[in-house]
Amino acid sequence: MTSIAVLGNGRVGGNLATALTRAGHEVTVAGRAPGGAADAARTARIVINATPGAGSLERLAALREELRDTILVDVSNATVDGPDGLPADLIHPGSSLAEQLQEALPETHVVKTLNTMLFPVMTAPAMLTRTPTVFLSGEDPGAKQSVRALLADLGWREEWITDLGGIRTARATEAAVLFVPHVIRASGFVPFAISISR
Repeated sequence: MTSIAVLGNGRVGGNLATALTRAGHEVTVAGRAPGGAADAARTARIVINATPGAGSLERLAALREELRDTILVDVSNATVDGPDGLPADLIHPGSSLAEQLQEALPETHVVKTLNTMLFPVMTAPAMLTRTPTVFLSGEDPGAKQSVRALLADLGWREEWITDLGGIRTARATEAAVLFVPHVIRASGFVPFAISISR
């Protein structure tokens, strides 16, 4: 059992919190209440950033002390939304939210993952008709190993997990969010993931 704080109680955060609680972890969910995120982060070994990506950097940078020596699992994408509410552009072109978080939180182990799929797939990858891929980006091998264990608890098989390397590789997976609006417009809001076929 791991103590986990989920920052963000929307569809993504709620879905992850439910699945991780079901897997036997001690999960706290922090919404927008003042002080809630700080209290939740202070006592957790792993913190999941499921806040809207456009405001994540400012929100998490304010938790520098609470996030010291913790693993921060970043599942958000920082995007500018178009008129239909779907991602239209990246807020950090030439970089990534994960890199910005790691720079702002140097004593926190940031790991980027689960950001290349619609949210239902995060906790039920076997729902897809073809084998999905989940990517890892981060500097600390131990932190990535802990995140691999969490992914396994969410139903991700070891062979479905691809470690891309350091945190700089997150700019590639975050850019993949630009596929999302086009796929949704073409096929509707049907669960899918960006996958590597070999």
